[in-house]
Amino acid sequence: MTDAAVPRGNGPAPTAPGRADVVVEIAVKDDPRLLAAIDSLAAQRRRPDRVLIAGSPKTPEALAASALSRQPSLKVELVRLEGGPVDARVKAMALLHEATTVFLDSDEVAPPEWLETIVAPIEGGAAVFSGGPTRPLRPPTHPIQRYMELVEESIYDDLVPRNIAYLPLGNSAWSTKVLKEFGFDARVTAEDHDLETRVVRAGLRGVFLPEAWVYHDKSLETSYRKWARKRYVWLFQMAVSLLKNGKIGERWRERRRRIRHPLYYVEALMKPIALVHARLRWSRVASQPEPP
Repeated sequence: MTDAAVPRGNGPAPTAPGRADVVVEIAVKDDPRLLAAIDSLAAQRRRPDRVLIAGSPKTPEALAASALSRQPSLKVELVRLEGGPVDARVKAMALLHEATTVFLDSDEVAPPEWLETIVAPIEGGAAVFSGGPTRPLRPPTHPIQRYMELVEESIYDDLVPRNIAYLPLGNSAWSTKVLKEFGFDARVTAEDHDLETRVVRAGLRGVFLPEAWVYHDKSLETSYRKWARKRYVWLFQMAVSLLKNGKIGERWRERRRRIRHPLYYVEALMKPIALVHARLRWSRVASQPEPP
């Protein structure tokens, strides 16, 4: 399928004088939780000027139609792009023209004050990117949900405050100028860690905002097989970024509390395999030029 933009909606939300315009981008393949994310954007005290849904050719027509018509007061656009969420973000870069770009995941729900909070450091010139943590949308009902809740607590309590390069891309805001200048390296699918590492290395500032939190809906995470595959892919992707940026040694030296959950030990067994896999992968692609 040819990449094709399908802009629809009911016109742009007004932008207050003296205030930069903001686009919220949501990458999605087939996730009905997208609708709740859109509802939360319509309820913001400061509403986005545009919502860009970076969809896949496999995004169901019914879901796409519901997303576009669900909140008539929002300007919502859908673009169908080949590949997964990372590919969508790479290809959607050309469609970003607002001063500030905010990323929200399709399984996240934002409280009303979120958008104005997360863009404030960028508009005030204090940082070129910012981001906040997640909170469970509802109490966990499955061991996988509880484990991922503990993982996210560790990320936002232990890692991100010490090293902003670990900030997940979902629930982050960016100066669009800086985002386009550095871009995503399509060779590295842990695109957030790679991007943030390069931006910080260049001397630019990112800030962690504990108050810019969003809810994370983990209700669909109930399959051990899907969890294992998803976590292995994440470990592999992160290892590739660490290898590219020369951060493997730094990663091993980091102090991080041990998560008290049986799945922690399953994941620990996957890590050395993922690292070997990543070394083989990076040795093949490192000689390829970095995309412009």
